[in-house]
Amino acid sequence: MTAPLPATPEEAATELERLAAEIAHHNRLYHTDDAPEISDAEYDALMRRNTAIEAAFPDLVREDSPSKLVGAAPASNLSKVAHARPMFSLDNAFSDEDVADFLGRVRRFLNLPESEPIALTAEPKIDGLSCSLRYEKGQLVQALTRGDGQIGEDVTANVRTIDGIPATLSEAFGLPDVFEVRGEIYMAKADFAALNARLLAEAEGTAKEARQFANPRNAAAGSLRQKDASVTASRPLRFFAWGWGEIDKPLADRQSAQIRLIGKDFPVSDLFAGPLDLAGALDQYRAIERQRADLPFDIDGVVYKVDRLDWQQRLGFVGRFPRWAIAHKFPAERAETTLREIDIQVGRTGKLTPVARLEPVTVGGVVVTNATLHNADEIERLGVRPGDRVVLQRAGDVIPQIVENLTRDEARDPWSFPTHCPQCQSDAVREEGEVDIRCTGGLICPAQRQERLRHFVSRGALDIEGLGEKTIVEFLELGWIREPADIFRLAEHREELLGREGWKEKSVDNLLDAIEAKRTPDPVRLLFGLGIRHVGVVTARDLLKRYATFDAIKAMADTVIALRDSITPAVGETDQKFRNRLDKAIAEHIGVENVGSAVGHALADFFHEPHNRAVWDDLLAQVSPPPFVVEARESPVTGKTLVFTGSLETLSRDEAKAQAEALGARVAGSVSAKTDLVIAGPGAGSKLKKAAELGIEVIDEAAWTEIFSRAS
Repeated sequence: MTAPLPATPEEAATELERLAAEIAHHNRLYHTDDAPEISDAEYDALMRRNTAIEAAFPDLVREDSPSKLVGAAPASNLSKVAHARPMFSLDNAFSDEDVADFLGRVRRFLNLPESEPIALTAEPKIDGLSCSLRYEKGQLVQALTRGDGQIGEDVTANVRTIDGIPATLSEAFGLPDVFEVRGEIYMAKADFAALNARLLAEAEGTAKEARQFANPRNAAAGSLRQKDASVTASRPLRFFAWGWGEIDKPLADRQSAQIRLIGKDFPVSDLFAGPLDLAGALDQYRAIERQRADLPFDIDGVVYKVDRLDWQQRLGFVGRFPRWAIAHKFPAERAETTLREIDIQVGRTGKLTPVARLEPVTVGGVVVTNATLHNADEIERLGVRPGDRVVLQRAGDVIPQIVENLTRDEARDPWSFPTHCPQCQSDAVREEGEVDIRCTGGLICPAQRQERLRHFVSRGALDIEGLGEKTIVEFLELGWIREPADIFRLAEHREELLGREGWKEKSVDNLLDAIEAKRTPDPVRLLFGLGIRHVGVVTARDLLKRYATFDAIKAMADTVIALRDSITPAVGETDQKFRNRLDKAIAEHIGVENVGSAVGHALADFFHEPHNRAVWDDLLAQVSPPPFVVEARESPVTGKTLVFTGSLETLSRDEAKAQAEALGARVAGSVSAKTDLVIAGPGAGSKLKKAAELGIEVIDEAAWTEIFSRAS
């Protein structure tokens, strides 16, 4: 049994925040440090939980959401180069039904009839290090790792030492001006075992400790990311091609044909197949799964891609994923262990989260010692207590996750959720309608203050280098910082800091310079960094697209406060009807698609507190965020608010929205006085009528297609 989805937006926002931080941590360990703490299946389950919550609460999607990010920042020991075209990651499927849903999304986006076949390719998903090889006039000129998807590490000299990667393309490619071949650098299982044995033998009889790699993927990444190319040359690295990046012109009109052409010069998996229908793709998945244990390299699933390249072009990307590809992952495993203790962690918003401390158990090569128990209801459902034997699951909504209590019928006192915060001893209460129990201490609670400041300087927010959790704790204990604005006054403590252990002049100056560099912060990051409930990075960006400045955001929140005061229940009106009417008025006032009343209430709650207004004003006295500017190509609709209504005959609603946003327009869900243009198809009803009443320009789908085509 998997954990239920959050019951309220507040619960969802808290869990999404935790997942963003946890997944970012594992991204850095995997992509940058080559030292993962969890398995791919465990990571996939975290991602799946994040995706499920975002689907249930789309207005809470954060800008630092794992669904928006690829990989992690490149390692620091290699030079950084921007990819000509981003290297995106893949969304995951975990069942045949997920794959069918993927095809359904493709069909809906392209507005295809059910009778139109969708051909796929299928190939094993190799567990290695993604790399992009750039050829100009047929010559290899550059090789980059994936990095964070936008910027990779330059490993050109190292890649030149790998067998199977040609320095020059053959005539089969026609010597294009630019052709980027993308694929996976990996190490075969036998080569990995031999390398570890060699490293152990080399360390024998010496004072140094033998360094051995944890798995073939780590070995491949560590071997490629070497400053000395001779080290890479001594390691048994291999390459499989699976795609391409920048290219002068397609060499074929289908994925299957282009990969087979690439296979004339580069190794391509023998298990690559296509074109296939859905049944054929699933058959290929099962055939590869049967061979998995006997393959000479590690794989963790099968990748499907839409075969037609013109459809791939139309489908494009959403967040960090292409809409035209998906990875069908293999099932994960379960294990049994003993629950030793249940600890309570206090989050930035005061949420008390129970964590199970487990007797270490190995599941699929990964040692698991902790698992989240989510909340008091989950503990009651499982009936877990210290000493119970429990079953862990490494796939599902959150991993590691306890899915069964094997000893719940044994006589033992139940475990009671604390009634006071373990950090500040304030009351711990559950608000009406909420699942979570929260500390009422607010800013007097050291855990909340510390977490709020840590969030403010985190990677997704202001990203102040050198101001990590340890330093924040130190400055809190010294009384130098209590609120975000205090960070920008740390220069006043320079001399005191120089006298502290571990702080030298260079490190102090580097920290103060990093802080000064954020005096003109990115407005989205700053708004997100304030930690207002429900205002993730995506919501912050959407709000600033509409309101542009912090003054306008504050004014909008003040209006919402006034609305809450002025709209009162009508005679005989039920509480639910009144709440619905109020929420509708708030959402209409905000006027931003996918930003609903929950965000409006959160902003109103924030600004209703005098302390929060003081924090806001104090911070803006220290920093000057520029007005938000939407970057998009110029078009007749740039900066305007559009509404699509009725049936679209050649476009899906998603594709139409993507087109509008690419032209710098905002898409709203309802017609109001703020609407600039309505695109109406057959069946348009109340929205078309309201547009006529307000005198708003209305065009049909053909006219919209003409606008988009000319601007493109």
